[in-house]
Amino acid sequence: MKTLNRLIQTNLRQYGMIVALLFIVILFQILTSGVLLNPLNVTNLILQNSYILVLAIGMVMVIITGHIDLSVGSVAAFIGAMAAILMVQFNLHPLLAGILCLLLGALIGAWQGFWVAYIRIPAFIVTLAGMLLFRGLTMIALQGQSIAPFPDAFKQISSGFIPDFADGGNFHLLSLITGLGLSLLFVYTEVKNRKKEQSYDFTVSPTPFFITKVIGMVVIVTLFSYLLATYKGIPNILLLMLVLIVGYSFMMKKTVIGRHIYAVGGNEKAAELSGIKTKRVTFWVFVNMGVLSALSGLIFAARLNAATPKAGNLFELDAIAAAFIGGASAYGGIGTVVGAIIGGLVMGVMNNGMSIIGLGVDWQQAIKGLVLLCAVAFDIFTKNRSISWIRFGKLRRKQQESRSVQS
Repeated sequence: MKTLNRLIQTNLRQYGMIVALLFIVILFQILTSGVLLNPLNVTNLILQNSYILVLAIGMVMVIITGHIDLSVGSVAAFIGAMAAILMVQFNLHPLLAGILCLLLGALIGAWQGFWVAYIRIPAFIVTLAGMLLFRGLTMIALQGQSIAPFPDAFKQISSGFIPDFADGGNFHLLSLITGLGLSLLFVYTEVKNRKKEQSYDFTVSPTPFFITKVIGMVVIVTLFSYLLATYKGIPNILLLMLVLIVGYSFMMKKTVIGRHIYAVGGNEKAAELSGIKTKRVTFWVFVNMGVLSALSGLIFAARLNAATPKAGNLFELDAIAAAFIGGASAYGGIGTVVGAIIGGLVMGVMNNGMSIIGLGVDWQQAIKGLVLLCAVAFDIFTKNRSISWIRFGKLRRKQQESRSVQS
């Protein structure tokens, strides 16, 4: 029982949101009489939330460094407008137009990062100004009207699917094979990491817990890929999301720049004294946010098949909420890319589920606000419990050492 309690104490913070997501999925699956996990609806969930998840990846990095970005929705709208002008009015090739839009997003991120990192203006003020500036520029560029339609090749970003090279007929066999391949890769990686930790005499989770976790993930991935296979297969946007999640997770966990970002958010003064160029790190985090905002704007414009003045409205709040629900700390230094994605999925499933059961927008907003508050309260609660547990462990060790000396 003591081992179980300790296991829950140490893993509650890490896996709490995954458990919460599963609970919300099961709840709405029951409330919607099975519509939530209908293959068509699962695909729609991915397409509807992809642009928020892209923003959440960049936002969690901004929050880890101890800042915030309120301009991402306006930047996404502005980039969508620029893409429409380049492709629809100037007939530029979608690939060239997309590259120019991403470069423009990087330039916007550099503009905001310069004021935050080098002039030391609070990010809240800089990005609030950016929100107003780029919303205004969007209205000017579009002259208050929508521009449409986009070329078919561009629309494939948000509405296309990967062809079934395995030729499974009505059943998209490639999706199921991909899911099984990812499951095997996950099992191999987990076993390899566990053996590596054991070789260094690190404390690892008990074997029954480890086996349960691995089997649970394999079942979820296989079920998810089966649902996709029974409709049209893997959407293009899901492949792009997987590349972003794996790439950014690797960067944050395994590279020097990732450790610098955590160090700057944890204690900027200490990081600077240890030789980290904190201003440069902050600057590039905002440049990265600008690029991901531009990518989000392109995805949203491709999904709507139009650039509209109201595009990107409240995107920033959804991205910030996703990051905090996923475990990012408001004080900086804590947060993960996967956590932000889980937070975004929590919001997406709730939006979708509440819409299916016919709940009004007013109630949806109120419930999402409560969920955000509960997630942050849960984060603070688990953090305090972890600190208490560490202090309790140190106290017990001191008492044992004292007894051994007396004896």
